[in-house]
Amino acid sequence: MRGVTVLVLRVILAVALVGSLVVQVVMVPLLWADLDGVNEVPRTLFAIIVIAEIITFQLCAVCVWALLDLVRRGRVFSARSFRFVDVIIGAIAVSALLTFGLAVLLAPGGIAPGVIGLLCGAALVTAGVALVVVVMRSLLRQAVDREIEAQGLRSELDDVI
Repeated sequence: MRGVTVLVLRVILAVALVGSLVVQVVMVPLLWADLDGVNEVPRTLFAIIVIAEIITFQLCAVCVWALLDLVRRGRVFSARSFRFVDVIIGAIAVSALLTFGLAVLLAPGGIAPGVIGLLCGAALVTAGVALVVVVMRSLLRQAVDREIEAQGLRSELDDVI
């Protein structure tokens, strides 16, 4: 991967992380205040879901940043990469569940059925993204195994030479 690509992606991740922190610190309290007339349980659950969704995004962003560091060092095909990919998979799966939970929370209220359907669809698509990352993890596993195999062959050739 080119250095410019890594740099641009890091800038995008940094801006997105700062934006997500602003949403956590400024927008969520404003949302809480806007929901002042709503019953406490749905209001609290809604705020918790929004904050948890933001945290799942932040986890993914931090893990992608760490993977970019491994790419820059030429060490992405190592066992260390799996820890970050596993966290990404878990965060995306949790995000899908949270989105579905939000749909369930909003369904009994006065929200239009189409909005509930859109949230369920978004949860389904998000779960699909988690499965795509699982497939990418399998590809990473194959690449790491081949790299380990190639290193073994190199050491055997060094012994022969």
